Amino acid sequence: MQTILIVDPETDFLEWAQGQLETPTTRVLTATAADAAYRIYTGEGPDLLISETHLMPFSGLELLARVRQVDPNAIVILMSAFGTTQSVIESMKLGAFDYLRKESLPFNLKPVVDAALTAQTEMRSATAFKPQLTVEQYQDNLVGQSQPMQQVFKMVGRVSHSDAPVMITGESGSGKELVARAIHHYSNRSDKPFIAINCAAIPENLLESELFGHERGAFTGAAAQRIGRFEQSDGGTLFLDEIGDMPLAVQGKILRVLQEGEFSRLGANVTIKSDVRVIAATNKSLETEVAKKQFREDLFYRLNVVRIHLPPLRQRKEDIRLLTEYFLKRIATQKHLPQLKLSEEALKLMQNYSWPGNVRELENTIQRACVLAAGDVLLPKDIPLGKLERHPDEETEVFVGPPKKPTLEVAVETLLDAAAADHSLQLLPWLERQFTLFAMRRTKGNQVKAAALLGMTRATLRKRIERYGITKEMNFE
Repeated sequence: MQTILIVDPETDFLEWAQGQLETPTTRVLTATAADAAYRIYTGEGPDLLISETHLMPFSGLELLARVRQVDPNAIVILMSAFGTTQSVIESMKLGAFDYLRKESLPFNLKPVVDAALTAQTEMRSATAFKPQLTVEQYQDNLVGQSQPMQQVFKMVGRVSHSDAPVMITGESGSGKELVARAIHHYSNRSDKPFIAINCAAIPENLLESELFGHERGAFTGAAAQRIGRFEQSDGGTLFLDEIGDMPLAVQGKILRVLQEGEFSRLGANVTIKSDVRVIAATNKSLETEVAKKQFREDLFYRLNVVRIHLPPLRQRKEDIRLLTEYFLKRIATQKHLPQLKLSEEALKLMQNYSWPGNVRELENTIQRACVLAAGDVLLPKDIPLGKLERHPDEETEVFVGPPKKPTLEVAVETLLDAAAADHSLQLLPWLERQFTLFAMRRTKGNQVKAAALLGMTRATLRKRIERYGITKEMNFE
């Protein structure tokens, strides 16, 4: 049995609202004054409080504040026939679940109440995370118990003792820089600098100066000598993020540093020796860029001595709970606040999302959720999935789901992700067999129709049927 407490000075309204909301499983209590409502709330502990803002001897806002002091997770809906902008803002600031204008109640009361009662049920059933993070994981910023991430951690351990260049691949937001920092942290260079530079974020005409430095007067605007990143990271590690976007002219100079361990500042004739371990990262296929002559093949082989591939978050959803715990703990530590909990429904919502922005998107989502949460438990309504966009017909920004890619593009990306995760998979032969088999099933064994569907001749289809052992004994009906 759920209990709702409604507070309003008008008894006619209370009778109407009670008739709207009372059911065999829902009990409705009423009060006409704020002090009486507060006594009922502390005595009965209702699941939901619905209150008019204009009350005596104190306001609905004051009632909200007092109730939230007693129960920080209290679900409260405020309403008024004369709601002002200030009262709406103040009510949400104090943690109200919603604010309704009375003229909208015949249409909005029941749906909002149902949503509020659902939120209360979720909040009361929410359990705090059992501690899963070790102190070491929290300090390293590397979080994950999934099999793909365990393989990444093993590779970090194996390569950290050497000075070999490392190539880290993976989608944007998957945590490539964190892996690079971990390699540096566990290496013999850990007491030396770790310098990170995003090759895609610096204009082409400045990137060379950023990497190698310049002398005064080397070019227009070079008013003083500048020490480049290679020189700054001498003895340590230089992380070149998004190296697939590096201009070809700069690639040649990077190759020389890797081969000879030396370079020159712009405008200087002096050769500088530098002992730097280079770790590169990219979200592009450098093999494709090499084929397109957009990336030097010799530099690719120099950098690709050891490769570590970071899986996208959608392929390791078992880590979402652990990552969420990590972000909630970090936010609580930074803000000096109690750590928020996560309802099981909110966790399911996040686990069913594709996370196109990967771990970075998850972190931003948790940060926004902590701002939006009205209590100490995160509910599905607090989790704004998708990206922030401005609605063309509204002045406010709203969260919408990620833009949908064409179906074929999504399918190809999914297949390539599977191939990257399982190197034993021979993707093209497997695809040939699967397409042939599914086309035969779709056409119920009609070879003419199956060949037309696949865009090939019937003779070619027959050869594939023979090659892959797709026999008539298979049930195509």
